Amino acid sequence: MLSKKVEMTDPSEILQKYWGYTQFREPQLEIINSVLQGNDTLALMPTGGGKSLCFQIPGIALGGVCLVVTPLVALMKDQVEQLKKREITAAYIDAGMHWREVQIILDNTTAQAYQFLYISPERLQSERFFSRLAAFHVKLLAIDEAHCISQWGYDFRPSYLEIYKVREVYPNIPIIAVTATATPKVSLDIQSKLQMLKPNTFSKSFARANLSYSVFEVEDKAKRALEILKKVQGSSVVYVRSRKKAKLMADFLVKAGVSAGFYHAGLTYAERSLKQEQWLKSKTRVMVATNAFGMGIDKPNVRTVIHIDIPDSVEAYYQEAGRAGRDEEKAYAVAIYSTSDLDEQNKALKDQFPDIQYIKKVYQALANQLQVATGSVEQQYDFDLLHFQKVFNLEVRTTFFALKHLEQQGLILFNESFYQPSALFVPDHEILYQFQVANARYDVFVKAILRTYGGEMYTDFVTISEKLLADKLKVEVAVVVSFLNALANAGIWIYKQQKDSPQISFVNQRFAVADLPFDAHYYKERKEVAAGKIATIQHYLTDGHRCRSLVFQHYFGEDTNQTCGVCDFCIQKKKCSLHNDLVLEAKAEILMLLNAKAQLPDFLKQKLKPNHQLLFGEAIEELLEARHVHYDAFGKLKA
Repeated sequence: MLSKKVEMTDPSEILQKYWGYTQFREPQLEIINSVLQGNDTLALMPTGGGKSLCFQIPGIALGGVCLVVTPLVALMKDQVEQLKKREITAAYIDAGMHWREVQIILDNTTAQAYQFLYISPERLQSERFFSRLAAFHVKLLAIDEAHCISQWGYDFRPSYLEIYKVREVYPNIPIIAVTATATPKVSLDIQSKLQMLKPNTFSKSFARANLSYSVFEVEDKAKRALEILKKVQGSSVVYVRSRKKAKLMADFLVKAGVSAGFYHAGLTYAERSLKQEQWLKSKTRVMVATNAFGMGIDKPNVRTVIHIDIPDSVEAYYQEAGRAGRDEEKAYAVAIYSTSDLDEQNKALKDQFPDIQYIKKVYQALANQLQVATGSVEQQYDFDLLHFQKVFNLEVRTTFFALKHLEQQGLILFNESFYQPSALFVPDHEILYQFQVANARYDVFVKAILRTYGGEMYTDFVTISEKLLADKLKVEVAVVVSFLNALANAGIWIYKQQKDSPQISFVNQRFAVADLPFDAHYYKERKEVAAGKIATIQHYLTDGHRCRSLVFQHYFGEDTNQTCGVCDFCIQKKKCSLHNDLVLEAKAEILMLLNAKAQLPDFLKQKLKPNHQLLFGEAIEELLEARHVHYDAFGKLKA
């Protein structure tokens, strides 16, 4: 059953009651108070800075419903589960849901059964959703990953531009937008696109005092990563670009005696869950992963994040590197590259932005593969990229990016790592009872369902386990699935069987290719933005003449010249400074000794302090060059 809401308005009391913390991090409380005062608010906070609390706590305090727009299905599922564990009522709607399930959530939201409703931005394009929106008693609109609303952001989503429609329905509610990565240009664009009214902007420093950034140019990247892992103990993430490389690197580390696993979107849900759990509990020390790993995962004691392959933007790198050292203890973010990587990254840009005609070809092939007629409304389909590529003789990598661009244009939704557990809903208790009476052979099975999951099935979809039911009934899982499908086909209940494969859906409708609303001008702009971002991250790698932390701070618009003191540049500068000071001391000692009388070099060196003896040659060379000393006719040094 849905938990009973408890009315609370004080942010500190809410934090203590539901999260168990006694104080906020800076600047969480200021952000929360801004929202509670009715101000539109933009919060720029680094990864791991506690952005979610900045809208979750005012969402509770304001009452009514907090509508949260977020682009990642996995993230919204995770946040809803975390809220439920804290006995905070929450729900989410994604494209994979049965229409009846969506209807139940909309009805429950109207009845104020939820404090939080999470939706994807694409949901805002649904007429059915908007027809119900005015009855939801929305008190706060929260936009997570807000950089996606800006065409200058690194992950722009056109569907985010529909958010302003919520304000047309609720003109007086505050808006809070949060993101970990936004340049000044993106920040202004966010405020403009959301039509924020005199927004309060809060920005936590992008500096991480405990996080040391380093860059190494090497040929054998795997060997250097192993050296780092042996030198710095503790939990680690190693990021690579491909699924194949994730497994190869993990195998390499295991053979070298390092506990490691690998993670990517091609694994099953069970495999991903197991690997993630083993890493979170430190049973596996190192996770070698693609960028599919990390979002929403909060492991505070990660000591190193190592990039063997570099992302295509500063924003993506900063966000992934920032998963190290969330416990504020010393941690390291290391980028390892070779010169060939830079060439390959530039060449890969062509694959990432294929010809528009190729993208349209992929769209048509997709419709043919899934047998979706022109004009068909939104529905989710299982999708196998490799099978699709083979059937239509397409190139895998280029096709993958073509699908991503169709998604960015708001034409499809492409979820690579979808997981949906089995669920059951009984629309009418009386119809089930009549069926049970009339069909004795199903009686034991129906009773087992009712005993296990109770009356909650009559009000909402309930997650079920076919394995659990099979064990109780002492039958095979296939028999349980057969029974569930039989009653579903008879219209007795709605059964959604578990899915664990990539999913694709057409947003709103499937277009004829000739009428496909693909924005070529926007596509060209995106390519130019992507090329600029690649150039910027490559400059970060190759420019060893600035504090690494300052590079990030200046990129995100932070006006400071305070160096971090812990990155590779700062450490090398300290070493040079210390070295120069020692050379200066050695020269002073040499001049003092030579003021008494001329000395043979070897004899003079022996008279120096031990730490100055090591610098003797350099000190003498500088003194000779400055003509402070010279050799006499007997080969002695003389001041």
